[in-house]
Amino acid sequence: MSSMLIKGARVVAPAEDIDRVMDVYIRDGYIAELDSSRQTADTVLEGAGLVLAPGFVDIHVHLRDPGFTHKEDIFTGCEAAARGGFTGVVCMPNTNPPVDSAETIAYIREKAASAKAKVYPVCTITKGMQGQQLSDFAALKAAGAVAASDDGRPVANAAVMQAGMEACFRLGLPVVSHCEDLDIIAGGIIHKGEVSEQLGVRGMDRTSEDTITAREVALAESTGTQIHICHVSTEASVALIRDAKRRGVRVTCESAPHYMLLTHKELLRRDANWRMNPPLREERDCQAIIEGFCDGTIDALITDHAPHAPEEKADFEKAPNGIIGLETSFAGACTALVASGKMGIGRLIELMSVNPCRILSLPGGHIRVGDAADLALFDPAEKWTFTQQDIASKSRNTPFLGWEFTGRVHATIKDGAVTFQL
Repeated sequence: MSSMLIKGARVVAPAEDIDRVMDVYIRDGYIAELDSSRQTADTVLEGAGLVLAPGFVDIHVHLRDPGFTHKEDIFTGCEAAARGGFTGVVCMPNTNPPVDSAETIAYIREKAASAKAKVYPVCTITKGMQGQQLSDFAALKAAGAVAASDDGRPVANAAVMQAGMEACFRLGLPVVSHCEDLDIIAGGIIHKGEVSEQLGVRGMDRTSEDTITAREVALAESTGTQIHICHVSTEASVALIRDAKRRGVRVTCESAPHYMLLTHKELLRRDANWRMNPPLREERDCQAIIEGFCDGTIDALITDHAPHAPEEKADFEKAPNGIIGLETSFAGACTALVASGKMGIGRLIELMSVNPCRILSLPGGHIRVGDAADLALFDPAEKWTFTQQDIASKSRNTPFLGWEFTGRVHATIKDGAVTFQL
């Protein structure tokens, strides 16, 4: 038997309506006592002045494994996750091969068994992510897929997407949509606007995201199915989803810290570490994302952690899109939303833990006796500067080096074991 005692932390568990200072006793990987009177354990963590929350769960991560392990692998991605307070990550299927077989899901799950975060695989909507033939959803769900998506690419054909949504809905398998019209994008590499014009590069029109968001909402509404919208970045998409929710459409959505903290003006430096898809947009879009998080339109905070090797990011115009984000997600969101006074820490925990688990029906999001001890211990008021030494990812493609954040993870506990500690 092993035991752990976390002493004197402010325990914040929104799902249990808990927000008070207490000791938490863990035994054999499970929460055994809340408000414990025990004084000793095999491991004692001092929590005075810190918040103890359900471990964060990121439902949109690219671990690049199998096939692209020069960028990231399951072990290094989960190491980065642990540093950011994450006890679970959901990995997207645009690997090599794509996650369209039970064998690939088995590979991911077996490798992840000894990693520092729990890994939940997403399968493809279409075989090979080619947008034509639907995957065998029943077999893939039985193998362990928690959702279906062609993320990295849109499903261009609306009829194929509708058929996929209906098939997945019958199985209780959530569908996650990458909303992008490639014909509108037409080779664009950054947001279409004054910065793309000034740099003389092709831009990515915001209507690319907005039209497919509207399509997915319409499909969900007309078929009575449900849809989860990936990485929302535009003012109009937030408004479309807000309106759909008011009408009772079964739609949820997510966004990331960089869509609150950065605008396309950062691209004037011609550095591909500021390039991602969807791209950084305008200040009005940043404000819309913040409002969406605050009013409940946006359900979950994700990273879209997308590692790329330095040589791949060296050429501004030819580089692949994407940035890493697991190490900075909590800090960035806490800075943008909590330190600014826009929301309380309980609401941020909902966005990073409670809601992600609810959306994909994953374990977690709670602090209850008998539940797995998956926890994050952090200081929401600590100011700190993010440096190279804080990166655990195999890649280094972040726009946040040198940033001063407010809010820092001090320890991460998965199944009662410390996976990260300052």
